[in-house]
Amino acid sequence: MRARKSGILAGAIILVAVLVGAIPAAAATTTAWATWQPLTGTGGAFTTTVQVADQPAVTATMTSDSRAGQVGIISGATNWLAEGTPVGAKYGTSVGQQYLNLRPKADSATSPSTTTYSFATPTPASGWTFVLGDIDADAVRIQAVGANGQVLTADELGFNGGFNYCAPGIAGKPSCTGSAADVPSWDPATQTLTGNAAAADTSGAAAWFEPSVPITSLSLIFTRRSGFPVYQTWFASIARDITGTVTDQAEGPLEGLALSLIDGNGTVVGSTTTAAGGVYAFTGFVATAGYSVRVTPPDGKIAVGTTAQPVDLTEDDAVADFTVRDIVPVAVSGRVVDADGQPIGGVTVTVDGVQTTTTDADGGYLFDAVPIGPHSVLVTPPAGYSTADPIEPLVVPEDSEVPITIDDFVLFENPDLSGTVRAVGTGVAGVTITAADGEDVVTAVTDANGAYRFPRLPAGEYEITMTTPGGFAAAGPVTRTESVTTTDVAGVDFELARLGSVAGAVRDEDGAPVAGATVTVGTGEGSQQLTTDADGGYGLAGLVPGTYTLTIAAPAGTTIVGPATLTVVVTAAGETFVDQDFTLAAAVVVPPTDPPTTPPTDPTTPADPTTPPATGGATDGRLPATGLAPETFAWAAVGGAVLVLGITLLGISRRRARRDDDAPGRG
Repeated sequence: MRARKSGILAGAIILVAVLVGAIPAAAATTTAWATWQPLTGTGGAFTTTVQVADQPAVTATMTSDSRAGQVGIISGATNWLAEGTPVGAKYGTSVGQQYLNLRPKADSATSPSTTTYSFATPTPASGWTFVLGDIDADAVRIQAVGANGQVLTADELGFNGGFNYCAPGIAGKPSCTGSAADVPSWDPATQTLTGNAAAADTSGAAAWFEPSVPITSLSLIFTRRSGFPVYQTWFASIARDITGTVTDQAEGPLEGLALSLIDGNGTVVGSTTTAAGGVYAFTGFVATAGYSVRVTPPDGKIAVGTTAQPVDLTEDDAVADFTVRDIVPVAVSGRVVDADGQPIGGVTVTVDGVQTTTTDADGGYLFDAVPIGPHSVLVTPPAGYSTADPIEPLVVPEDSEVPITIDDFVLFENPDLSGTVRAVGTGVAGVTITAADGEDVVTAVTDANGAYRFPRLPAGEYEITMTTPGGFAAAGPVTRTESVTTTDVAGVDFELARLGSVAGAVRDEDGAPVAGATVTVGTGEGSQQLTTDADGGYGLAGLVPGTYTLTIAAPAGTTIVGPATLTVVVTAAGETFVDQDFTLAAAVVVPPTDPPTTPPTDPTTPADPTTPPATGGATDGRLPATGLAPETFAWAAVGGAVLVLGITLLGISRRRARRDDDAPGRG
């Protein structure tokens, strides 16, 4: 009892630690397991959203064609990833934290389900993980698409190994029982995670991944190997802090100064101001690289060095200190804006090709101590923008300390090209689209609604191409040619059809499976032969829309009971047809009848009933010396007797006729 109370107390302490979120891997490191919205929809069309991290928000919309039954958002009160597992050692225990249960499309090896997570913005390149659990009588192929639209390699997916969260000796494990040797195997060539060799239903087999590049979508293609499998999905993240100070060269620490934090996607994800002593902090941001901290110097001041510093939270907290000083005349400043007058940050501005700076969030730039004389000012448009006329030459007059302000420099935003990928009227997430203009190729990936967009494309002719995703067939052209000029191009849409599947079994009249039977699946364009397995089952997936005939060929010694051909029609909805079964029975064999071994008796020659039958030799049930079966001989005898009777009567008739002719009075 004492041991049990100790276990309960330890579990309570662990739970409190999770709720607080603190993991002492580093001074300010915190972890969090993902939160999920309720699963909505029905079998074949489920959806939900998941938040992987808070700052910056990492969210994804999930769509799945998993079948129903034991699927949904699970509380984590019964199964969890303990601190004794490899992933728990880094991200903390998931006890009491949510995860997702899903299944194949149908309980057949030919009917995998596809589950896609479409991220609202590209994920960080580190600081988060996904875990797949209960991989035993099943297999799952993993495909992720990067921010550049390319499919991730196995190395980029970041497989960290398999483990069993139910194995003995795992600290803080749930009450399930598993084996440390029961872990899924990873095939990097196919990016597939496969359960134990026996495809046996076990407990606790899992694996974890940490992608090393930003991704926009994650797809899990889950296949049943035996039984009725379910698989689990967890997400978790790590967060760290950025701190620093801002100091004036002459006045010391500066209080109330504004700073902003920009992530690797160029988005401002945090804002703060310096406190007493010039200190500031950005706390609890996903532990990854690619951030930059930007300071906004006060009026009359300029940063010593750059106004933005890169920071990396991958391994530890980060520090970014800034120093500002007074502007030395003559200062030259200006703004870069778009056609609507809105500021454009991060634009490179250069004076004489020597002094270079970038515009701040307000589109402003500043050069101090520009020498007397003429100068050239160059603005380099960022991707997606075009320039109008160059800035007029700048002249700094002699004996002047008056700051010079250059007129706003206007950049014109290039037009967007957009469209939607649909299947049966519903948007398809995670589809890769490319736009090619000569040698330049840019990519986009469809969001949860199937929409995609190429922002700010330079003018030109583009080939827009859809890469048909797994589980679908193109229901129209996969490439369209579009001309981009000065206005947005919308409605560049593509259509997909879901692929169907068919499965069934061949059994005898007693319900026993018939292995090795041949079922031919045919269409108007060809056919494919399937052979039933040891369970009598057969199946075929990847069926494009069309009409399919399923025809059973009866093996030798059997006959077909019921229809020998079944017909299914796959539409663009990608139906799964199961229970397309056939029944066989043992064939009834009728022994063949041998032909006569002697020619029949001439009907004009009466048989001699006094001649005894020949004797000797095997008769095989036939009358001796006849080659005829007894019943055949009996009928032959009757026929012969009739013939003899007829001849006798004919002879009597003729004799009477002669007597009559010879009688008196005749002639």
